[in-house]
Formats: sequence, structure tokens, C-alpha cells
Amino acid sequence: MEDKIKVVFFDIDDTLYDSSMQTERARKNAIKAMIEAGLDVDEDKALEVLHGMIKKFGSNYQYQFDELLKEFDYDPNPRIIAAGVVAYHTTKVAYLVPFPDTVPMLLRLRDLNYKLGVITDGIAVKQWEKLIRLGVQHFFHFVTISGDTGSEKPDPELFRRAIDKSGCAPGETMMVGDRLDKDVKGANEAGMVTVQVMRGKYREVKPREEIERPDYVVSKLSDILRILG
Repeated sequence: MEDKIKVVFFDIDDTLYDSSMQTERARKNAIKAMIEAGLDVDEDKALEVLHGMIKKFGSNYQYQFDELLKEFDYDPNPRIIAAGVVAYHTTKVAYLVPFPDTVPMLLRLRDLNYKLGVITDGIAVKQWEKLIRLGVQHFFHFVTISGDTGSEKPDPELFRRAIDKSGCAPGETMMVGDRLDKDVKGANEAGMVTVQVMRGKYREVKPREEIERPDYVVSKLSDILRILG
């Protein structure tokens, strides 16, 4: 690195906490609760259909369980839907905990006088909820969320906005994330130093083009200290 890194930016999902496990467990528990409340369907089939609903309507669609009942020719049933909602959110909160190395790493970087930031996709309130529940919101000097900006990863404009907030040159900033097609590609196009952390469901994905190739690959966040030197 020719420039000295001054700011380290992080993705949230599957970077600061295990969102893949959280989502998987929350969906499974929601289906189990709906079946217990009277939905007479096979659990695996229901989960398959739910994944289809999410792919069709998006993960932030509020009526996934209503659509699920329609798919199985059920009339609207508030009890079954409520059972799914409660189980989903209870599980989601239970699994919203940092990776073991997240807080120690943020503390270490803060003590070494690095500025810290977040660049994430999503609805602003939901992403802030994650940071607050994780107990890490106070570590970050800069938080840039796609829901506030009108641009999403891998659009380099989202990353440039974050860089501008920091007041640093692109080469003085580092982006740490789990996805090559989102985090690494956009940050590379914006001129940042890029680090892929091998976590979550995308950890085995390989670069499809040169712009998706990270400058560094790490298996744990503490390896960032070695990169920073």
C-alpha cells in the first residue's frame, strides 16, 4: 500500500455478525411455528416456497407469510401469520450477536487511531437497528447506507459518498466485506484498498472478473492488523 490507511470501512452482514445463520434459523423457526399454529404442510416444502417468495418479492417485503398461505390455498389466517412473525423476529434478535473477534478488532483499531466506518445496503432504520443491537454503533465515525443515498452496492457512487464523508483520499481507505460482487467490486471501482473476509454463504465464490479481485483475503478480522502493518 503506497498510501497509509486512515479509515477502515466494514460491511455489516456476514462481516460483523453471522447473518447467514441468523436468516436460515429465523426462517426455519417461522415455518415450524406456523405449522404448530395450524398450517398443515410439509416443513421442507414450506421452506422451499418461502425462499421462492423472498426471491420474488425481496427480503424486506412485509407480507411473505401471507403470500405463503396463498401459495398453499389457505384463507388469510391471522393466528398462523402471527406465529410465523413472532418466531421469525424472536430468532432474528437471538442470533444478532457479533462474531467473537468483531468487538476486540474494533477496539484495537480505535486504539490505533484508525477512523472506522460502515458501508452497507439496506433500509436505514433496519441497518441501524443491527448496529445498535450488536452494540457496536459507537465505534463508527461514518455510516453510509444505501437506503439513504439512492445507490446500492456495487455502484461505486455509494463508496465514493462514504469516502467523501471521511475526508480522505480513496487510497487512504480500506473496505472489508464478504461479497466480491458487492463489496469488493464497488470499492475497487472507487479506488479503495479491498479486503474479502471469508465468511457467510458467499465465502467460496471466486472472482468472475478482475474488478472483483480483492487486494487481500482474510479468514478472520484480526488478520487486518497484519495488512495494516
